[in-house]
Amino acid sequence: MNLFDQNPVQNILPEDGIVNYHGRIMSYEQAQQYYQTLMDTIAWKNDEAVIFGKHIITKRKVAWYGDSNYSYTYSNTTKHALIWTPALLELKKRTEDLSGATYNSCLLNLYHSGEEGMAWHSDGEKTLEDNGAIASLSFGAERKFAFKHKKTKKTVSLILEKGSLLVMKGATQKNWLHRLPPTKKVKTPRVNLTFRKIII
Repeated sequence: MNLFDQNPVQNILPEDGIVNYHGRIMSYEQAQQYYQTLMDTIAWKNDEAVIFGKHIITKRKVAWYGDSNYSYTYSNTTKHALIWTPALLELKKRTEDLSGATYNSCLLNLYHSGEEGMAWHSDGEKTLEDNGAIASLSFGAERKFAFKHKKTKKTVSLILEKGSLLVMKGATQKNWLHRLPPTKKVKTPRVNLTFRKIII
């Protein structure tokens, strides 16, 4: 789907949640420009987590931006938001216009190749708006993204195109896990932006 398609965006989940995949929301050329800008201007740092009491530093890099110096805790580590860059503000507005939601922060992920991924999880942090929307923009390498129902174990997956928008909302985080499975087939980087609303 694109900006000129007036058909409503379908929910890709069969039950217990809402995930709208808008497909590409910009041209390949524009997506490539944003990808390069994000690679060059974002303050990327290796992610850190405390898992079973062990301090882990990941190959994957992250950054955290927002309206003010919000703190955000996940995997037992706390991050403080940097102030929006011009490119992030442009992408935030486009995402808000299409998703019909508002966001005050963004967690960015940089996966250097397909060998870097994300395990099954749900975004259930207490600081997130309850049943609020989380909007995911993808740039660079196209990757598979998967959902698994917490009770039935039913799975749904799709390929996230470069310059595409996926929006998770409603009870999705309560009932479904999601992940970015690793793959040896992808050799190039992917940049992912997840816009969120933090409750202060």
